[in-house]
Amino acid sequence: MTDVVATAAEARASAREPLLVLEPLAAFLDVHGLGAGPITAAPIGDGHSNVTYAIARGDERLVLRRPPRGPLPPSAHDVLREARLQLALAPAGARVPRIRAVCEDPAVIGAPFYVMDLVDGDVLTTALPPALAGHEARIADQLVDALAELHAVDVARPAVAAFGRGPGYLERQVRRFRGLLELNATRALPQLDAVGDWLDANRPGEAETTVVHGDYRLGNVIVAADPRPRLAAILDWEMATLGDPLADLGYLTAMWAQPDDPDDPMLALGAVTRRPGFPGRADLARRYADRTGRDVGALRWYQVLAVWKAAIFLEGSYRRFLAGTTDDPYFGRLGDGVPRLAQRAAALAGVS
Repeated sequence: MTDVVATAAEARASAREPLLVLEPLAAFLDVHGLGAGPITAAPIGDGHSNVTYAIARGDERLVLRRPPRGPLPPSAHDVLREARLQLALAPAGARVPRIRAVCEDPAVIGAPFYVMDLVDGDVLTTALPPALAGHEARIADQLVDALAELHAVDVARPAVAAFGRGPGYLERQVRRFRGLLELNATRALPQLDAVGDWLDANRPGEAETTVVHGDYRLGNVIVAADPRPRLAAILDWEMATLGDPLADLGYLTAMWAQPDDPDDPMLALGAVTRRPGFPGRADLARRYADRTGRDVGALRWYQVLAVWKAAIFLEGSYRRFLAGTTDDPYFGRLGDGVPRLAQRAAALAGVS
């Protein structure tokens, strides 16, 4: 079974829903003046959430984002919202790719999608390109500094203010993910229930509201090597909203692999930071505090929240794997991987 087919007729005849249908996609790109001639498409990125393809057509080098195959949790994988948010953030100076076209009609390729410019650089997960070797500390600094910039965006701007309610974010997050746990669970995961109770009982106060990316980690940015390493673009905005900025810092640090960390499905996505030269989690937190003036004393709570949420949304991915709607081998390993994340969240919280 192929994920990319040429025509709508081939898509209808396919035993499983394809992810790209090239003929109607070409017609859509024609309408928007994006390239000419045949399309070359290749999957890029981790491929574990929204589906991302590099598109080459004539002189254009683009990226297409669409949801994965279903069944999907309510409100998840909303690529149209993701595109609109980046369009709102671009004038505010956030490091986002340029959106070129948005398609709301799922009939074109089988799902809504958007197209953006391909940004030159590397996504760092398990290896470091030679051009970036020796610049580990600068890469980490750029990652923290770009987050501080994002959290400085004026959320009173009307185009940005429409993307979240702000106050009450932490309570809503715990409530929403408790609901997702009930929806996603394929087996008993009592540690996640216990951590949810701990999060409710120990929730810190929220001092301010900023843009929150929701999945901010090294594997979700593009690092360019010239002239000095710099963070060129922040990717994967599907979980972004308005809320407590320390949720992003908690997630960044919780998903930052250190040399002595045991492995789990999320730390594996950023194993490159185990290399000598990369600073530790505490160094990232200190730099963020220096850049923003924010008190990070309650960071452990936000780290627990991050690992707990990751376990819950990956359990949903494991459900899709069991249902046969994805054959991603990463999801196949979540039978053991999600319980490891649940154990890490429980250990961080100090609950059993």
